[in-house]
Amino acid sequence: MERAELKRVERIVNRELTERFAAGAVAHAALLGPGDDPQIEPGQLMVRVFIPPPAEPGNDEQALAAWQDTHRTAMETFRRELSLRLPAARLLEFTFIDPGADTPRITMPDDGTLAAEQLSGREIVTRALALLRANYVFPEVAEQAAAAVEARLEAGEYDELDEIALVELLTEQLREITDDKHLGMRLGGRGPGGPGPGGPGPNGPGGPGPGGPGGRGRPRLMQRVLDPDDPANHEARRLAMRQLGRLGNFGIHRVERLAGNVGYLDVRGVPDPAIAGPAITAAMELVAGTHALIIDLRRNHGGAPDGVVFWCSYLFPERPATHLNDIFHADTGETRQFWALPYVPGTRYLDRPVYVLTSSHTFSGGEDFCYTLQALDRAQVIGETTGGGAHPTRGFPISAAVHIAIPFARSINPVTGTNWQGTGVVPDVAVPEAQAYDTAYATALRHVLAMEDLLPPIADEARDALAALPSPGDPVGDGTLNRL
Repeated sequence: MERAELKRVERIVNRELTERFAAGAVAHAALLGPGDDPQIEPGQLMVRVFIPPPAEPGNDEQALAAWQDTHRTAMETFRRELSLRLPAARLLEFTFIDPGADTPRITMPDDGTLAAEQLSGREIVTRALALLRANYVFPEVAEQAAAAVEARLEAGEYDELDEIALVELLTEQLREITDDKHLGMRLGGRGPGGPGPGGPGPNGPGGPGPGGPGGRGRPRLMQRVLDPDDPANHEARRLAMRQLGRLGNFGIHRVERLAGNVGYLDVRGVPDPAIAGPAITAAMELVAGTHALIIDLRRNHGGAPDGVVFWCSYLFPERPATHLNDIFHADTGETRQFWALPYVPGTRYLDRPVYVLTSSHTFSGGEDFCYTLQALDRAQVIGETTGGGAHPTRGFPISAAVHIAIPFARSINPVTGTNWQGTGVVPDVAVPEAQAYDTAYATALRHVLAMEDLLPPIADEARDALAALPSPGDPVGDGTLNRL
């Protein structure tokens, strides 16, 4: 398992951990793979749970035993959840924060009693292919991919693989056939009851990212199954997503007024505006008085289409209405149109240049953001060609341990008549991602200096800032590295 995927699952495990134990009982968990600890064998994972140190220094073994007596039920429940939903986590360990070689530990290995409730590799593959055939946006491509995998299945290629190896191999094979980076297997089931409101999104091409209903969303390792028709559950889910979004500031990593009165937004996710709307409004209000705007999407891995609409609406006038994007749903044959909103809270950003920074890691909803602005000639895209994922995705459960992310729709830009699937968004100014910031900032500063009636203090700031930037071909300056 790649380190990024390991960290993704670790974050989900930690969210579940805090719900299984009383407040203050545990600090955090680390997900470890082979090479991290001699106990971990190939194909296995360990969840190491750190607990607060004893209040009084003394006998650590006695303190750990007392902690175990108090939290035994939660420990056993958590072990069962891991065995069902992350079978690769064969080892579960509890120890104090900052353990040394002699620090006592409690180890809870998977005892195998739940093996009968886990699917075999052959069953997982068979169910995955059935879901692919029933839901993929291009049925003929789904059939081609399924037939190729079935041939490998009959040859026994998946029979002896653990969950980690199976998920990685099948994802690689499906993407090789379909050239679709949104399609893939994931550790962590959704439980019974069908797909959730969103689906797994990428972390870079093919990993997780934030998202929302019908968009390019977020997987769950141990998600509770709630009745989607119950308004109380809908509200509970919305509040939970808002609380989770706050931890990442709703994808808004940085808002800054740069020297020369240039605005800078570092946007690393595009959550649904029902959750992130106030934060987006606040960010746009903070840059509303600048003479030019840089939107950094180099680390933006996706999100909700409605989130892209909300961001873009600040960059277009109320009238005439601006047609931003369409999404065709293969399952219903319907096309949903996306238009810039006739009303946004706060101040629109109009009649001033916008520069969008991209990298090869910009993906999915992040690509929607820059592709839309580029197609409508509202922004200049500077950086690298993006990852190339234009298909909204849903997560479908296969087992308690595994689900599959399947693109069920495709974007159709009203200007180009196509999208960025497979090709990525090609920048207007192609430079390595590490040089994109300096290139855009220099362009913005030249625009500022060319303005009429520019206030002398702003002009002085702009000249000094432009002089401090490296010339083309020079080593990348610290200002760029700080934003990578």
